[in-house]
Amino acid sequence: MTTPDQYASVRYLVDDVQTAVDFYTTHLGFTVNTNAAPAFADVLRGPLRLLLSGPTSSGARATPDNAATAGRNRIHLIIDDLDAEIVRLRSAGLPFHSDVVAGPGGRQILLADPDSNLIELFQPAT
Repeated sequence: MTTPDQYASVRYLVDDVQTAVDFYTTHLGFTVNTNAAPAFADVLRGPLRLLLSGPTSSGARATPDNAATAGRNRIHLIIDDLDAEIVRLRSAGLPFHSDVVAGPGGRQILLADPDSNLIELFQPAT
């Protein structure tokens, strides 16, 4: 079990906890920390603890109606080879929500999980 000071935690509200767990562990290298589906699970990748809260979780119930719409926030995952990762994820049928964008710091693309929460895949400039 994790302790709060080990990880930066981000909560994503999801419609189906097990589908979200499967997505993050199968496609993005997360491991399961706890799984209390259908209400809640948390998955880990490095120092990130992603809280996956289903409709019956306390985290989901605490969301005000006007805050339930997804915004531009997203988790940011560092990728060694963005092009290879895009090919791998596209071959798995996953939806991207942007084209590759390049800037002085590197290149990125946006991927969506099954509940349209955004994940930024980022390859730093060399």
